[in-house]
Amino acid sequence: MTIDYSGVARTKDPARTSERLLRMRRRLRDLHDKRTEGSLMLATWNIRDFDGNRFGWGPRLDETFYYLAEVCACFDLIAVQEVNDDLAPLERLVAILGEGEWDWLVTDLTEGRAGNGERMAFLYRRSRVSFRHIAGEIVLPDGQLIVGAKQIEAAEAAAEAAAASGGAAPPVEPERRQQFARSPFLVAFQAGWFRFSLCTVHIYYGDESGPQLEHRVNEIAGLVDFFADRQDDEARALRDRAEAAGAPGHDTRLDVENYILLGDFNVVSPEHRTMDALLRRGFIVPEQIGGDAITDRDHFYDQIAVRTKDDRFRVLEGGIVDLFADVFGDDDLEAWGDDVTVRDDDSDEPDEVRKRYEKWRTWQMSDHSPLWIRIDTDFADEYLESVGAGG
Repeated sequence: MTIDYSGVARTKDPARTSERLLRMRRRLRDLHDKRTEGSLMLATWNIRDFDGNRFGWGPRLDETFYYLAEVCACFDLIAVQEVNDDLAPLERLVAILGEGEWDWLVTDLTEGRAGNGERMAFLYRRSRVSFRHIAGEIVLPDGQLIVGAKQIEAAEAAAEAAAASGGAAPPVEPERRQQFARSPFLVAFQAGWFRFSLCTVHIYYGDESGPQLEHRVNEIAGLVDFFADRQDDEARALRDRAEAAGAPGHDTRLDVENYILLGDFNVVSPEHRTMDALLRRGFIVPEQIGGDAITDRDHFYDQIAVRTKDDRFRVLEGGIVDLFADVFGDDDLEAWGDDVTVRDDDSDEPDEVRKRYEKWRTWQMSDHSPLWIRIDTDFADEYLESVGAGG
């Protein structure tokens, strides 16, 4: 592990910081040990408002960056959502992780009110993951544009008015459809033998009912359709080329790109329509993190879904990280009380002080827990067996 702890002595309370980091290191050691030569530890983490202080609950303490790095160091490749305009906090996190070992890619700002001026990023270990020099934000073609909340509201209002007057409701106009509120970010990587394209998202949230929920469902479905169509088109094109070359029996499964979607999908629950929109067209959530496989989740917003053509693909295990087991815990109000942001009109009543602390700490760590899977990336045995069998 290459975390640079040299700045711990310059934090506000070095004794507190070092003691908490030692706790984290002991508890996370098992997770670190899962990082083996023949596998990839892949994670997604919405690091709340990193680190814009747009809501007045920050900025993050110096020591918090070391706690964030301690979590990130458990993985080889991390998709990060809610990165803000100023990239200095992200650069600081990478510097603590070890600039010689880690690299990163980040999007431009997402404009518009729904986009919140956010960026999305990938952090990855150079020794475990190779960037295949393909990166871009997803732009939907005209035929796949998303029906947004405002259009749904207008169509519903028109339908109600038409029903009241006995007339017919006007159709939803295709030209008023739109792109994603926050553009998904696609990057091509390779880890060991496994080649894949990774797309991170922060899906529109809005309300949990009505037109804004429809907008959310439409974004998830639109993303899934886009990648399912792309992968199917790639498979067809490869088969056509094989037939044209006189090799109609050529197995194209290993040549078709594998797609992994991950990030904050704002999925309500495994039984909800938002999950139905994700689990369609051949996308699956690995059983190690699906349904009730993880019993201590507070919500299901964050997801990892895969659609692979390589039948050697295997998820070995998965889980989430408890962010407050060692730092900013339920019983740590006294330890950090003086650091908690207090506004002029905030109450000194004990219950209100505790509520304020519990809210503040989510702007130190996050209100989302990192979700991870471990993927097998060593296909050497399968390859050698196929060669030996004349495959």
